[in-house]
Amino acid sequence: MSQSSASQVPSLELIFESIHGFQRTGAIKAALELDVFTGMAEEAKTAAALAARSHASERGMRILCDYLALIGLLTKTGDRYALTPDSGVFLSKKSPGYMGTAVEFLLSPPQVDPFQDVASAVRSGRGVAGQGVVAPEHPIWVNFARAMAPLMTFPAELLAGLLTTDTGAKVKVLDIAAGHGLYGIAVAKRNPNAEITAVDWPNVLEVALENARAAEISNRFHTIAGSAFDVDFGNGYDLVLLVNFLHHFAPATVENVLRKVWKALAKGGRTAILEFIPNEDRVSPRVPAAFSMMMLVTTPGGNAYTFAEYERMLRAAGFASSELHDLAPTYFRAVLARK
Repeated sequence: MSQSSASQVPSLELIFESIHGFQRTGAIKAALELDVFTGMAEEAKTAAALAARSHASERGMRILCDYLALIGLLTKTGDRYALTPDSGVFLSKKSPGYMGTAVEFLLSPPQVDPFQDVASAVRSGRGVAGQGVVAPEHPIWVNFARAMAPLMTFPAELLAGLLTTDTGAKVKVLDIAAGHGLYGIAVAKRNPNAEITAVDWPNVLEVALENARAAEISNRFHTIAGSAFDVDFGNGYDLVLLVNFLHHFAPATVENVLRKVWKALAKGGRTAILEFIPNEDRVSPRVPAAFSMMMLVTTPGGNAYTFAEYERMLRAAGFASSELHDLAPTYFRAVLARK
């Protein structure tokens, strides 16, 4: 058999791995609950040592660690396990990059339950549960603000670095759907003359204010409580941040938000849109492209929009120019548009 024909031999491997994807979810969740990755960072390298540390059975721990090695989150040599670069940075509490709180949020019922009936979302083209997570004052956003903050610190710094050109200039910044507030805070930390105004629901703004106080910029951190669609932003802003917000909505709604942003900006002001932005083929890069499925199932009309789509919406809202920036090594991209 030639190499070309051999490569065409059907295999069930991908299908079975996809069907059993819930096992990966369960294994990672269990490993975080049992502190497996942190235990390894503290030199517990065998199933016996990890089991003793977590008050678990040795048999159960061995099977869990073997599975984690199988899927690439651990390595195994003899009876000893070790962290990989990925699990060491993101899944051990010893690391500043620990994202366990984000995993808890991403595996919460509002995020997971709708995927029990994806077919309904495909049939209707809308979220499985009505408005889904975009319902007014949905309690999920307080959890989001607290859980996702550790994962957003690095991209917030990258975006602030892209945006901050003159660290001494007076800058008036509006952070829409600010959540944890870290993106506006990152700009304020780079520029001592930046004034930040954060918009979000009142209970979510409490989290942003906590983070502003911790960053020692609370005297320059102001809030507007309420829906971004309803409140008066004011005007004269030099910069408006739209971070992980527009993907929740259909194009017509996105354009309405962008028109409101355009009016709030000073002449020559900029807006920064940070999102999962796939290539025009919509199947690459993998993580940004896959985000469209999340939006299909959990929102009425959201999407992972391409840069070309953002360009069209920004132009329709009145913006003069727009440009795309990769925020490597993260999966995020930023669209910068000028009034």
